[in-house]
Amino acid sequence: SASLAVVAPGIAEALVATAVGLFAAIPAVVAYNYQGARLNRLLERLDDFRLEYSDSMRRAISRVA
Repeated sequence: SASLAVVAPGIAEALVATAVGLFAAIPAVVAYNYQGARLNRLLERLDDFRLEYSDSMRRAISRVA
């Protein structure tokens, strides 16, 4: 038969392990989302630059031709 005295140490250990896991995982998720948002903003800026540069080159070529 399983008594509370036998089961409690295992439950306590599992709760501590869960708390440590959450302590590590929550900041990691926040950092991952922050870096993902920064990367998306950078990609948008690069795409805008690409479009502006392409238009600039197209205009320059049409002036020469």
